[in-house]
Parts: sequence; structure tokens; C-alpha cells
Amino acid sequence: MELNDQLLNELAQRAIASERLRMNLDLRTSSADQSQRMLNALEPATQLPIHRHTSSTEVVIILRGRMDEIFYDDNRNEIARYHLDPSKGCYGLSIPKGQWHGIEVFEPTVIFEAKDGPWEPLRQEDTLD
Repeated sequence: MELNDQLLNELAQRAIASERLRMNLDLRTSSADQSQRMLNALEPATQLPIHRHTSSTEVVIILRGRMDEIFYDDNRNEIARYHLDPSKGCYGLSIPKGQWHGIEVFEPTVIFEAKDGPWEPLRQEDTLD
């Protein structure tokens, strides 16, 4: 699969049409893969709960757009904010295992995400919302 403007544009259009205002594209070869790799198109009004991944670091690389990754403590207090914007020279972030985090999207954005291990749905104890 070629990762090009046409693919990113199509994914962005699917995000716009989605009730959640985001859409991902699984880049694994099968569900048995031992890593998660995906593109995620995000629209400015998308809502994502504050969450954590207790078994993996998460790597986020921005391909287009602008967004913030926000780190929180256990009481939902913001403790750090990272502005991802390729036009400003900030291309990504490694989110430590167990770190509460969320996002704020400022314009249509596409990111690449990678995590260790097979996909698992978020558990209730891994969200703060």
C-alpha cells in the first residue's frame, strides 16, 4: 500500500463523514501482528477520552495538520502539552507507557500511531472520562 496524498485525502473524507470525526486505517498485515500500526485522520471537533496504555509506549508522528498531545496526572490535571506541527518542525512524540494523555485538534490532521502488542480495546480503568 502506498501512503500518498490520495490515501490521506480519502481517509480525511471518511473522518469528516464519521460521527466520531475521526477514522483510522489499520496498517497491520493481520490481527495476529505483535504491533499496532495505523493512520488516524482527526477533525477539530473529535472527542477522545483521556486515556493510557499500560502495556505499551505509543509513538505518534504527524503527517499533516496541527494538534496538541496533552499529558495529565491521575486527577485530570494537565501536566504537559506538546504542539505537533510539521510546519514548525515538531513531527511527533513518544508517549510513555502508563501516561494519561488526550488530544486537541486544531485543523484536519493525519497521524501515524504505533504501539507494542496486538490491539486491545481500552478498559474502563484506562480512561478518565
